[in-house]
Amino acid sequence: MQSLQQHNCTAFSMMFHTNRETMSCSAFVNRFDRQRRRRRNGDSNGRCGDTSTSSRPLECLLILAALLSCVPRIQSFARSPQRAAMYKRSTLPLFSSPDRAGSFDPTASALTESEMASAANEFLLSSSSQQHTIDLPDEVSNSFMQYALSIILGRALPDARDGMKPVHRRILYAMNGLGLGPGGAYRKCARVVGEVLGKFHPHGDSAVYDALVRLAQPFSTNLPLIDGHGNFGSIDADPPAAMRYTECRLTRLASETLLDDINMDTVQFLPNFDGSEYEPAVLPAKVPILLLNGGAGIAVGMATNVPPHNLGELMDACVQMVKAKNDGVDIHDAKLLNIVPGPDFPTGACIIGKSGAKSLYTTGNGGIVMRAVMHLEEISSAKKKRNAIIVTELPYQVNKAALLERIASLVNEKKLDGIADLRDESDRDGIRMVIELKRDAVAAVVQNNLLKKTALESTFSGNFLALFGSGTVPQRFTLREALDCFLDFRFQTIRNKCIFQLDKVENRAHIVDGLLVALEFTDRVIEIVRNAPDQASARAALMNPDTPELCLSSAQADAVLKLQLGQLTRLNGDKLRDEKKTLTESQATLQNLLANDSAVRDSMIEEFEALKKRFATPRRTKILPDEDEALSEIDYIQNERSVIVVTRGGYIKRMPLKTFETQNRGTRGKRGASSNMSDDNEVAHFFSCNDHDTILMTTQSGIAYGLRAYQVPEGSRTAKGAPIPSVLPVKSDDIITSVLPVSEFSKNEFIVLATKFGWIKKTPLAAFENLTSRGLIIASLADGDRLDWCEKCTDADDILLGSTRGLATRFSASELRPTGRTSRGVKSMTLKKGDTIADMNVLRKDDEFVLVVTTEGYGKRVKTEEFRTTARGGSGVIAIKFKAGRVDDRISTMRVVNAEDEILLITSQGVIVRQKVKDIPCQGRSATGVLVQKVDVKNGDTISTVSIVPREEDENDS
Repeated sequence: MQSLQQHNCTAFSMMFHTNRETMSCSAFVNRFDRQRRRRRNGDSNGRCGDTSTSSRPLECLLILAALLSCVPRIQSFARSPQRAAMYKRSTLPLFSSPDRAGSFDPTASALTESEMASAANEFLLSSSSQQHTIDLPDEVSNSFMQYALSIILGRALPDARDGMKPVHRRILYAMNGLGLGPGGAYRKCARVVGEVLGKFHPHGDSAVYDALVRLAQPFSTNLPLIDGHGNFGSIDADPPAAMRYTECRLTRLASETLLDDINMDTVQFLPNFDGSEYEPAVLPAKVPILLLNGGAGIAVGMATNVPPHNLGELMDACVQMVKAKNDGVDIHDAKLLNIVPGPDFPTGACIIGKSGAKSLYTTGNGGIVMRAVMHLEEISSAKKKRNAIIVTELPYQVNKAALLERIASLVNEKKLDGIADLRDESDRDGIRMVIELKRDAVAAVVQNNLLKKTALESTFSGNFLALFGSGTVPQRFTLREALDCFLDFRFQTIRNKCIFQLDKVENRAHIVDGLLVALEFTDRVIEIVRNAPDQASARAALMNPDTPELCLSSAQADAVLKLQLGQLTRLNGDKLRDEKKTLTESQATLQNLLANDSAVRDSMIEEFEALKKRFATPRRTKILPDEDEALSEIDYIQNERSVIVVTRGGYIKRMPLKTFETQNRGTRGKRGASSNMSDDNEVAHFFSCNDHDTILMTTQSGIAYGLRAYQVPEGSRTAKGAPIPSVLPVKSDDIITSVLPVSEFSKNEFIVLATKFGWIKKTPLAAFENLTSRGLIIASLADGDRLDWCEKCTDADDILLGSTRGLATRFSASELRPTGRTSRGVKSMTLKKGDTIADMNVLRKDDEFVLVVTTEGYGKRVKTEEFRTTARGGSGVIAIKFKAGRVDDRISTMRVVNAEDEILLITSQGVIVRQKVKDIPCQGRSATGVLVQKVDVKNGDTISTVSIVPREEDENDS
């Protein structure tokens, strides 16, 4: 502190030896440094010598701070009595004239630093009683606090109510004022930036344009608020084009959820920086934008980093919280975290574990581990084949170009082994980074090293901080507090909207009442108007209380005087009475919303459900289990729909069902297996299921294995898949012959097993509940026989079996008595020589049709009632007749279907077609059917299997 006082003495001395005009900071610092060196050398006779050893930059900073805080006082000192007294005591003139206070006389002899410092200190002490003394630490603290609050409240932190920073809010409001709605034309971004700068945001144009660009980037926000036209940057951190080239307009989400009620007095408006315009203090948001699109900001002493979330999950959470408030209870954190399990990043990728998200949601601070989505593919070239790691989704905010450069650098530095080539095959359809492996490289080891040494696995450091208390209090918040703040704000917004609408309705109802009175006394009104000398007299006569039949108000009188003669008809009166009735009903509804809190909450629930239906998108980011967490692995898996393919060569893979789009009947379809056809790649089983289902797999030798569907390795349509022995302990000479997805092990259901030679048995489903990947024996087989089918049934169902020669038999499942797991079963159908069982189905009461498909691609629908119920063991009836000349055609599949179902047909060479059942004609049992899929019979291709696509309601129920 003593050193600081010495610096101040020198600063005051230098100031008073300087002309009153402003001196630059650099000149001042240089002059101060010269005097400091002279004092050290003994050239100065002052008593304020500086013996400190502090560095020059620190001294300069202290002097500049002292100057900033003391300049106003110095100017006051130049005109003070202390200055005049000092002038009188001086033997040589300090100023050229006492009348020219503050002027500098170059001929005057300079006072010593001690005399000048004493005079300055005397002035400061004498003026302290008049509130002129400024304490340097207090002044610096106050000035810095003002700057910090300006940054916190006006620049860096979003408002918890609408999730907007001021610059974002001003951009959207300015675009709305320019009429840039989602249905209008695009406008140059430079026009929008100029509007924002000139009216609302007096800062740099680059700051406004950068904020606008982020609102339009689909890889930065889940649901962009601005629809951009042109180059708005990329995930490779490429800069956007200049604002004079790009164009923009509002998206439907921004228009309908942020600006829809802006002109209904829902929010407060404040004057802009120069008082020439008004801008909203907050936007009337209908969705929690802060959580939906996230946000980041660095203020003074604080920062925020909120990840984006899924709109559907946020709307579900809002609905549950509103319902709980209506019931007077609190929703538990566990239930809230179950509804919103974690962030949903626009770039997809995976989240490892729930611990980071739980910490973030409950404390406002936490790290979320993100991992890229990768799979293994076999890359074929002209000379060789190699395995390659394919990266299709990156963690949020990871620069793809920088990531590729980092991987290449690690390979060149010999810090990452096993990589032969690296390239970027990304296009407009998505990300595709190809990392080719060396022949001797182990894919799992390379993948683990990539995750450890690169940004393919990174952490999102979340920090929930926003402005609460009407946008004036920076506060760390939790997920519950964020949703509570939004719901309270939305509640008040709806109330404000109701007040505005009620005022409009009441004013209109008042006008309509006056018009109805005028129509009732039309003659009297016409007489008053005709006899009035001017319009003011007519208005006064209509408002005259001496005419009780009229006695209109000012607004009613004006409305009556604006009526045209043609509006005084009976038809117009009926319209006014209907309008009066409608206004009365609206008035009652609005008054109910203002008086009843539960009515407002019911309105919020309807609004949230409608917004979810209109704008919600499927979750992009999957949540994977963390080995260190004690929770069940299935808790981290989304129950999505998938298809699973098993090849005859012993490979298995899982693909998302959305990979296959619906196609027309008779098309070639999409390839669902490897194009490199061989015996190993021939498709043996193809079925669809939900990821939480237990997959019951049976082998031809009568052994069953169980695993969850999500445990099957995921692969692309053209990938070969993973070897089954790496997933299940299946013997090398055994083959998976049947698969069955099981959602629940019910005590009232059974498993029906059928063999190629026609043996059948029924075993309680509960006997397989503890089935694991280690396997259990479920049937005893004769020599040469094999277990091919496995289905669920109840005693109320029927069993339908079809043979390859076109015959079928139907009998009741109750005829089969339950047996143990290891029994052989009974005879189901009498087969002719050379004939075998082609398929087995379980018929239920609501089943409409049986779909019969042959190996050469012909098929038809047959009504289930055409297959009459007979005793078990019969030879059966005709199910289909084969086309003339196709002597090798056989029944491939018989499937129970309904008209609204969709099916997936797959050939032995891996070609897949998805089509609707109703597009396949319904024919009799003796018909030959139509071509449902083109099959390359000449090259040995045949229909392998048919699978039914699960319905949406089945997925939701599960």
